[in-house]
Amino acid sequence: MNPTLEREVRTIYADAERDIAQAGPVCNLSGRCCRFKEYGHTLFISNLEAEILLQNAPPSGRPASEEGCPFQQGKLCTVREHRPLGCRIYFCDPAYQETGQAISEKYIRQLKALAGRYGVPWRYAPLHAFLNHELETGL
Repeated sequence: MNPTLEREVRTIYADAERDIAQAGPVCNLSGRCCRFKEYGHTLFISNLEAEILLQNAPPSGRPASEEGCPFQQGKLCTVREHRPLGCRIYFCDPAYQETGQAISEKYIRQLKALAGRYGVPWRYAPLHAFLNHELETGL
């Protein structure tokens, strides 16, 4: 990935994290955020985020599924610094849901606009689709 583009994606992450901190959601360390199917959610990420994640993630060597995050070990994230926007924004705090949705929409729009400015085709898909594509193609 172009280093300037990566810096801009990471700036979007930092801006989102400031909005999240201001909203003050509570994390009870339940691990729900990483157990997708069990809690009825799907982690969608953009191709920009997937590229950063895959450049920095330890290879799993096995197909990813809709079940949960392959980067979760116990209650720890092995890619925390490089995690996508959806991971940063997701909290199971009921009082935060509406705010979290607004923050998500705001920053997904920014990622999409960033892709447009750099002439990068936009793709937004479940995490496992990007991980399995990498495994299948070796990219």
